Amino acid sequence: MSQSAVTELRNRIEREFAPKNPPSPLQALGECKRALLGVAALSAIINLLYLTSSFFMLEVYDRVIPSRSMPTLGALCVIVLVIYAFQGLLDMIRSRVFVRIGALIDARLSGLAYRAGLDLAVRRRGVDPQQPTRDLDQVRQFLWSGGPVGFLDLPWIPIYLLICFLFHPWIGLAAVAGAAILVALTLLTDRGARQATQASNGHAMQRAQAAESSRRNAEAIHALGMREAMGRRWQRANHDYLAASGRASDVVAGYGAFSKVFRTALQSMVLALGAWLVIRQEATGGIIIAGSILVSRALAPVEAIIGHWKGFVAAESAWRRIHTTLSAEPPASMALPAPRQSLAVEHLTLVPPGAGSANVFDISFTLGAGTALGVIGRSASGKSSLVCALVGIWPPAKGAVRLDGAALDQWPSEVLGAHIGYMPQESELFAGTVAENIARFAADAPPDAVIAAARAAGVHDLVLRLPNGYDTVISDGGNPLSAGQRQRIALARALYGAPFLVVLDEPNSNLDQEGDLALKQAISGIKARGGIAIVVAHRPAAISACDLLLMMANGRAQVIGPRDEVLAAVTGRAEAQRHPPADFSRLAV
Repeated sequence: MSQSAVTELRNRIEREFAPKNPPSPLQALGECKRALLGVAALSAIINLLYLTSSFFMLEVYDRVIPSRSMPTLGALCVIVLVIYAFQGLLDMIRSRVFVRIGALIDARLSGLAYRAGLDLAVRRRGVDPQQPTRDLDQVRQFLWSGGPVGFLDLPWIPIYLLICFLFHPWIGLAAVAGAAILVALTLLTDRGARQATQASNGHAMQRAQAAESSRRNAEAIHALGMREAMGRRWQRANHDYLAASGRASDVVAGYGAFSKVFRTALQSMVLALGAWLVIRQEATGGIIIAGSILVSRALAPVEAIIGHWKGFVAAESAWRRIHTTLSAEPPASMALPAPRQSLAVEHLTLVPPGAGSANVFDISFTLGAGTALGVIGRSASGKSSLVCALVGIWPPAKGAVRLDGAALDQWPSEVLGAHIGYMPQESELFAGTVAENIARFAADAPPDAVIAAARAAGVHDLVLRLPNGYDTVISDGGNPLSAGQRQRIALARALYGAPFLVVLDEPNSNLDQEGDLALKQAISGIKARGGIAIVVAHRPAAISACDLLLMMANGRAQVIGPRDEVLAAVTGRAEAQRHPPADFSRLAV
């Protein structure tokens, strides 16, 4: 199936079948119930048609050859060819149904998998955020590989064995013995390949993390002469992955090769057994050939399963991870009115993802509409961690963050995001136009809202001077914009939609005097329209428009109050308003 056909299929499925509320993995699988029942019915018909070759040979050897009847032979040939054509058509339909089942599951769960990856990136350090989407790919690829066909054919083995017994008990016993040996091979394959496959998946995640880390820091790696060192690090991860993957492949390939040879040898032995029965006049010549073909067909599903066992184990593990990850998605919350009154932080304690201890302790404050709070303190005092809790990135270990009395986890993520403006320390932009970045890539974003956000950030004139204005295309990271331009456009993005709460983490680290003035005006604009602004800063220009100031040290709130009073308290100078310190990160605690 071509890539364009797959894309068209997925788009059609998403348009016609995608529900308003994304389903869980089990619900997505349940939607495929009728399709799965359909392929099971197709498999039943196909397996009945597989008997054609055996009975054809039986008729040829036991009826046509003794009677020398050419009309009978011709009629049999026509019937068999029609049956084979019908069988091939059904087999093709079955394969195409599996392709569509895989595409349907992907269409249902891909959005959830992507969002789950984003959650992993911020809430579970050390976990590959692309793992959910890769797991979904693994499941889909197994469905497209033909591996499930062997499992659908497996229940028909007893039917083939029963027919073998009807031919002759000894032929049936030979088929049962062969099936038992192949089942044992399947169990040995599972035992040998499962652990190696799981290890391979783990090393694949480590390799992907090493590659992504190098990509993100490519400029620093190049400038610091670290290419060889980082290359060796990636090669070690790649070597571990290849070693584990090779062990799994060796196990599957070894048992798979033995099963093929064994099935061929068994077919020959059944021929020999049939010849012995003919000599003893206990069977006919047709039974020799038909029994040999039937025994081979009876064991084919087991051989197919062994050949696809590595893919099956990988898909099974991937599905378990998908189910665990996506089933943890919180249920839909009742819609709440837009916040307009207050932000309350109540006894907030934070434990960063992957850390064993808290780094922010028992912080409480309340801000009303039209207020701006500056947060200062030395490096590693907990300022950025506090920001992660205020915008809902990290859940509190204790306490709560509330907007108009509702804890942040009571808001659906997409709805909460519309009420929050956030500008992180690293002002990363995404591949697309400047307008799309400001509008947070919202579909059909009103141009007036984009321009309003740009004006609020004081960046409208700057954007107009770009080669194509708001339609200027930038790459991931914001190239070719300068660091200051990226930061100012990121500020406009934070202000898009006039959110109630705007949190700015080091918003002027790359700004010049003009940018500092624009930032001050933006904060004043937030206050004027009844919003709340929180500004984390090392430079005093960023807090010049703030009413309140919070001084943090060692993860605790040392003092909070009116800006000038706090500055005077922490600097020991009454004239702190006129002569603020140059850098708040150097304040004595």
